[in-house]
Amino acid sequence: MQSENNLPAVDILMERYPALESARASIRAAAQMIVDCYRADGKVLTCGNGGSAADAEHIVGELMKGFLKKRPIEGALAESIKSAAPEHADYLIGNLQVPLRALSLVNSVALGTAFANDQAPELVFAQQVLGLGEAGDVLIGISTSGNSKNVLYAVEIAKAKGCKTIALTGAGGGKLKALADITIEAPDTETYRIQEYHLPIYHALCIAAEQAFFEK
Repeated sequence: MQSENNLPAVDILMERYPALESARASIRAAAQMIVDCYRADGKVLTCGNGGSAADAEHIVGELMKGFLKKRPIEGALAESIKSAAPEHADYLIGNLQVPLRALSLVNSVALGTAFANDQAPELVFAQQVLGLGEAGDVLIGISTSGNSKNVLYAVEIAKAKGCKTIALTGAGGGKLKALADITIEAPDTETYRIQEYHLPIYHALCIAAEQAFFEK
C-alpha cells in the first residue's frame, strides 16, 4: 500500500473513515469544484449555525494559510513586496503564506446584528452573499439537518449570483439536497455525530485544494 502522503486526499479520507464511502463521489466532486474555482481566480464563502458556524470558520482558517504545506511567497509577488516595503520585506516574505481566498459569513457581527434587527434575521447570510458573491465563487453551506433557513436563503442567492454551491449535511440532505449543486451527506442523523464526520470531510477538501496549487 502507498504511504498516506502519496494518496489522494479523498482516498485517504475513505481509508480512515470507511463509513463515508457512500459520500465518496460527492466529496470528490466538491473537491474538484473548489479546485476549479481557485483556478478561475474565485473564492470560497462559508456559512453555518452553532457548531457549523465554528466549522465555517475552521474551513477558512485552513484555506487562508498553510495547512499541510508551507506556501512560500515567491516570484512576482515577492518582488512586489520588496519594492513596496524594502525595510520589512524579508520579515514579510519569510512569514506570510500564499492564501487560497476564503471568507466566513458568520463573523460579521456589526453587519449581522444590524441586518437582523432592521430587516430579516434569516437573511443575514444571504445579504452577505449578495454583496460578496461573484460568478464562479463557491459557497459552502453547512447544516446538519439540511433545513437551516438562513443557509437555504444564502444558497438561493448564491445561485442567483452565479456561484457554485456545496452543502454539508446529515443523512437525507434535507431541503438543501434539492437546492445545492453538490450535497455531501454525513451518514448519521444525530447532530454531534454529523459534525464529527464534517470535520474530516472538509479537511479533505482543504487538503485537495492545497495539493492542487502548492508543491510538497
